[in-house]
Amino acid sequence: MALELCVLEADVERVIPSSEDRAGLIARLTGLLEVTRLARSADDLDALLPAVGAAVAESLGFRTVVISVYRPAWDDFRVEAVHGSDEGRATLLGQTRTWAEWSPLLDPGFERHGCYLLPWDQFDWSKDTTVSYVPDMLPSDDPDAWHPEDALFVPLRRSDGEVLGIMSVDEPEGGRRPSDEDLRVLSALADHAAQAVEGAQSAAEAARHRKALEHMLQVSAHLNEEVSVDRLLVSVCEGIRSALGLQSVSVELVDVAAGRAIPRAVVGWTMQEIEASQSGDLAVLDRLLDPAFEIEGCFLLPNEEACARLGIERPGYETARNGTGPLAWNHHWLLIPMRNADGQLTGVIWADDPEDRLLPTRESLQALRLFANQASTAVASAAALAEMRFLADHDPLTRLGNRRAFTARLAEVAHRGARYDRPFGLVVLDVDGFKALNDVHGHLVGDTVLEALGDVLRRTLRRSDTAFRLGGDEFALILVEAGEREAANVVARIGLGIAGIDAGDGALRASFGIALGTEAPDPDRLLRAADAAMYEAKRAGDGVRFAVPEPPSAPIA
Repeated sequence: MALELCVLEADVERVIPSSEDRAGLIARLTGLLEVTRLARSADDLDALLPAVGAAVAESLGFRTVVISVYRPAWDDFRVEAVHGSDEGRATLLGQTRTWAEWSPLLDPGFERHGCYLLPWDQFDWSKDTTVSYVPDMLPSDDPDAWHPEDALFVPLRRSDGEVLGIMSVDEPEGGRRPSDEDLRVLSALADHAAQAVEGAQSAAEAARHRKALEHMLQVSAHLNEEVSVDRLLVSVCEGIRSALGLQSVSVELVDVAAGRAIPRAVVGWTMQEIEASQSGDLAVLDRLLDPAFEIEGCFLLPNEEACARLGIERPGYETARNGTGPLAWNHHWLLIPMRNADGQLTGVIWADDPEDRLLPTRESLQALRLFANQASTAVASAAALAEMRFLADHDPLTRLGNRRAFTARLAEVAHRGARYDRPFGLVVLDVDGFKALNDVHGHLVGDTVLEALGDVLRRTLRRSDTAFRLGGDEFALILVEAGEREAANVVARIGLGIAGIDAGDGALRASFGIALGTEAPDPDRLLRAADAAMYEAKRAGDGVRFAVPEPPSAPIA
């Protein structure tokens, strides 16, 4: 604080070269300097602005200080703080002026030392249609006296020169118009106030970026946990809403078979609003994902452009939060594609309803891209985990159950059959001439045949039945609640399906061995019996053989 006072004292000596007492002025400015220092680390602009107004009023002796802040979403200035009378506060607080309405007041002809002083008799206030406050004071004949309709404004500028607000002062306690020295000090004070406001705005922006990073780290922390992909995607949606202020967010994953992107996580919107949208079709998405509208890996389209590409007059859902300024959000479409490692589209994130009613900055779009990458990673991780779990019990080629799953399922069905006296059947089948097919046409054709056979089994079996690949070209079927007739019917249907597989050398055939669990045999004995029946059918060339296994020596508990 002491160092800052030294700097301020040097500023005062520079702007006030006369020999008048500077100590009193520096003392009056100490309050404003303290507010400025505190504001640099604050992010509460609502609390800062009244404090700045009070400090300016106390430092320079103005009874009324009004601070208007520029709103990019509306391209106007809104009165956010009024220091002064209750009447002035009630009249001005929340009032707005556009750039066009401010321009006559900020005419270069009124500019003095960075301030704009408008004497009452040099400006036609009848042309100003905005709400204003005229203090209740009697005019004086003194030409240097402050007139009730005099006005004094000073722009608050960012470090890059852009105007971030305008400060108005009125009712000088001395009753006189400010001197050139007073205006220089007011301009210097405005610079300090502008630094305070810019610091608060920057701190708030930094806090938003920190929040975005925290949410991304939270999502990342769950990527390797056993959390459902839907829960992770909901976290992504909530992170975008909380960190970036986009109130409506959805994540939709591509369903290639359906030719659409299907909603999997939604915040802000309702499912009815999502379903009313015409944008889920993959062909539509392709028209929207035009590189001409790509920014930082996101796609931002004006509403008219998006509707024209979809061939619609208006979308099913229309944004609730829009602005009117050149940087304002106005029914825009914002989508962020999700892609896998091969660059294929796996999903899309939709974001809408920005809390600040502004178009997203490049920094916000970069954060959105990171959230989309996390969503893609979550989907890929969930798919990889699901595949690992699937392959623990399934054959990777045919996608049928493997021998491990077969053993467990057979024991389960046999146990239930014994306990509840439920019939079931076990079928073992083997492709005829498969080795020769591999030798003649190669293993690629052989694998294609096995995949096709797996498809036949899935399509043919009842929902309660299960198919397994035991190894090579040998498969097994477990048929619940099935006797001899049901098992024979299933085998007949499968035989027809197998005959329809293109094996390169005419129709494909298979040999079947059927063992019935009516006598509740031991699972191992049942498998040996079905296997033996299958080989007997193969030797005989008649396709199907039944085997009745010997009952176990003791009932299954």
